[in-house]
Amino acid sequence: MIHSMTAFSRQEGDTENGHLIWELRSVNHRFSEVSLRLPEELRFLEPKIREQVAKRIKRGKIDATLRFQTTGRADNESPPLEIDKALVEKLAHVTREIDQLLYNAAPINALEVLQWPGVLKVPEKNTQQLAADAQALLETALADLLDARAREGEKLKAVIEARCAAIDAQIKTVMARLPAILQAARERLEKRLAEIQGELDPARLEQEVVLLLNKADVDEEIERLKAHVDEVRRVLAQGGPIGRRLDFLMQELNREANTLGSKSVHADTTIVSVELKVLIEQMREQIQNIE
Repeated sequence: MIHSMTAFSRQEGDTENGHLIWELRSVNHRFSEVSLRLPEELRFLEPKIREQVAKRIKRGKIDATLRFQTTGRADNESPPLEIDKALVEKLAHVTREIDQLLYNAAPINALEVLQWPGVLKVPEKNTQQLAADAQALLETALADLLDARAREGEKLKAVIEARCAAIDAQIKTVMARLPAILQAARERLEKRLAEIQGELDPARLEQEVVLLLNKADVDEEIERLKAHVDEVRRVLAQGGPIGRRLDFLMQELNREANTLGSKSVHADTTIVSVELKVLIEQMREQIQNIE
């Protein structure tokens, strides 16, 4: 199966510790690159998450963002606070004993008690369970992202196969016209030499004609074009991370199209060369998005 490098996935899930949200964005990139944004309490997971993403995605730039919300509050709200009642009772008992020892002791108010270390407690989360939930939800998000990449990959495959068919049509056009093109080139050369020399040395004439026909012979380029197109189809059928291999084949196809144009001795082959380069460039642009 062929995968595009462009996709998006958003997955949400409720846990006993709160609400998790994963957002994954994937775009084309020459190599594999992962950018992570994690809540502070889950930063220790970064190496594991990078490894988890790398196992599923071989190429592309991935922006992965995890948001965590404690159930029942918004992102910008402070976490609920709890009072250590046992500690407050101990403090109250101690302060009463101190009041009995002091003359005219000032009363202690509630705010002063709250400032004592340990009186206010933030409810503890089960961090290990939260981490496991985050990784499980990430796996769901990655599966959804890969499905999206696969769907777009199939569309890209169809586009490339259509361009391959168009290249086949252009090659058939050249092959059908080539005998007439070479014959016309031979006749033009014979006429030109006749005008210049009057009486021609038949051996010299034949030598010049052979040189021209050898220069205009594009059979080798056509065979290589056909072979490269067949290889593109084989790679597409193979699937997997094939973007770089296809990109290399585009370079080879373009090389043969350029050579075909440089050997052109007729407007028909020049037009075909130009059309081939247009089709190859259209494929190359699509291939930049293939993993």
